[in-house]
Amino acid sequence: MSQKSICVYCGSRNGANSAYTKAAGTFGRLLAAEGWRLVYGAGDVGLMGEVARATQAAGGETFGVIPVHLLRREVGKTDLTRFVVTETMHERKKVMIMNADAVVVLPGGPGSLDELFEALTWRQLGLHDKPILVMNVDGYWDALHTLLDQVIDAGFADASLARFITWVDDAESAMDELRKLLK
Repeated sequence: MSQKSICVYCGSRNGANSAYTKAAGTFGRLLAAEGWRLVYGAGDVGLMGEVARATQAAGGETFGVIPVHLLRREVGKTDLTRFVVTETMHERKKVMIMNADAVVVLPGGPGSLDELFEALTWRQLGLHDKPILVMNVDGYWDALHTLLDQVIDAGFADASLARFITWVDDAESAMDELRKLLK
């Protein structure tokens, strides 16, 4: 059985609630304990840095992908198991999702939303069939969940869109779902 790789999209900031940082660290440790590889944006700041450091500290493998223009801004974490520098943001997203078996979205900002929506759109178009989980720590993504329901209810997406996202509340629930979905 080959090693599973989990693409994590999350903030390059920690956010205002310490529960976000705690969830990122817990998820990184759980990935390592499961023997799964972290695929992420290669930053050493915010939740990105937290999930990577926690994965590494627990002995897990890390695969980071960062575009050249963000090396300084996101403090490219070069001590990863694998560190890839791309030319563009689009190339970064493609490399990340193509090297993962599933996607997990932690709290984040516009970049995390961009990554989620690209993965979701690609899934809707049949370009991949990888599970997409949204970790709704302390209700952070509640408004997004409501918005996606509204998009479906207003007729701008098929009801199947709702089935492409698994909503979880914490790192432990995310791992439980991933174990089921990746059997």
